[in-house]
Amino acid sequence: MSGLCAVVLLTACGGEAITVGSKNFTESVILGELVAQRLEAEGLDVARRFFLGGTFVCHEALTAGGLDVYVEYTGTAHSAILELPPATDPQRVYREVDSLYRERWNVQWTEPLGFNNTFAMLIRGEDARQLGLSTLSEAVPYAPRWRPGFGYEFMERADGYAGLVATYGLTFGREPAVMDLGLTYRALADRRVDVIAGNSTDGQIEALDLVHLADDRGYFPPYDAVPVVRRDVLERHPAVREALRTLGGVLDETTMRRLNFLVDVQQQDPGTVVEEFLANYQSRK
Repeated sequence: MSGLCAVVLLTACGGEAITVGSKNFTESVILGELVAQRLEAEGLDVARRFFLGGTFVCHEALTAGGLDVYVEYTGTAHSAILELPPATDPQRVYREVDSLYRERWNVQWTEPLGFNNTFAMLIRGEDARQLGLSTLSEAVPYAPRWRPGFGYEFMERADGYAGLVATYGLTFGREPAVMDLGLTYRALADRRVDVIAGNSTDGQIEALDLVHLADDRGYFPPYDAVPVVRRDVLERHPAVREALRTLGGVLDETTMRRLNFLVDVQQQDPGTVVEEFLANYQSRK
C-alpha cells in the first residue's frame, strides 16, 4: 500500500476513538500496544492501526489526521523527516524535533519512554570472537571480505549507509543485499550475509548469538523512543496527555530487548506481553 493510500484509508476510518499507529516491525507494534493500553486504562476508546509501513507512511498518516499518536524515534525524525544536519546531543535533538513538529504540523513530542534504540551493526558472535572484534573501527580491515545486507530505509536515510561507510572508511567486497529489515537477521545467522544493520534493542541479537559492533566514532544520532501526538487531540482529550505522561521513563534498553524477545523469539502475543509488563510495572511502583 502506498503512503498516500494508507493516509486516505486511515482518514476514512476516523471517529471518536483515539487512533494509535505503529510501523511494520515488532518493537513499534509493542510500543503502539503500550500506548493503546495506557489510553484504555484512562477510559478512552482506542482504534489500533498497526503494521502500517515505514517511517514516512506513519508520519504522513499522523500529519494528515489519519493517526492521532504513534511512537517515533528522535534521531529518525531529526535526520529522515526533518533532514537536519547530524547532531549527537540527545536533549538538543529532542528540542529541535519537538519545536519543528509543533511549528510545521501542530504535533507534540511527549515524554521519552526511557531507551535509545540505535542502529546496531551486527555480525555473528563466532566471527566476533574469532577475530577479536568489538567496535566498527576494528572491523574496517575485514569489511572487504564481508557480504553486507541492509534494510531499505537504512540504505536511503541520511543517517544510514552512505554516511556510515564515509565515517569509517568501510569498503565492502560487494554491494549490499537490500531486503526487509526482518529478514536480515536470519540471512546473517544463515551465513547468506556477514554484517547487517539491526536495532540495538532487538531480541534476536541474543537469541541468534550476534554481536553489536560499537559505534566508537559516534556516527549514529540518538534514537530515543517518544510518543508523538497531534495537539488538537490533546486539546479535545486531556486524558490523553495524562496517559502519555505516565509512560515517561518506563522502559530501559534491557527491558525493551526482553519484550522484543518474548514477541519475536517466543512468539507471544504483543498485547499480552504489554499487559503483563504494565501489571508488573504498576506493582513495583
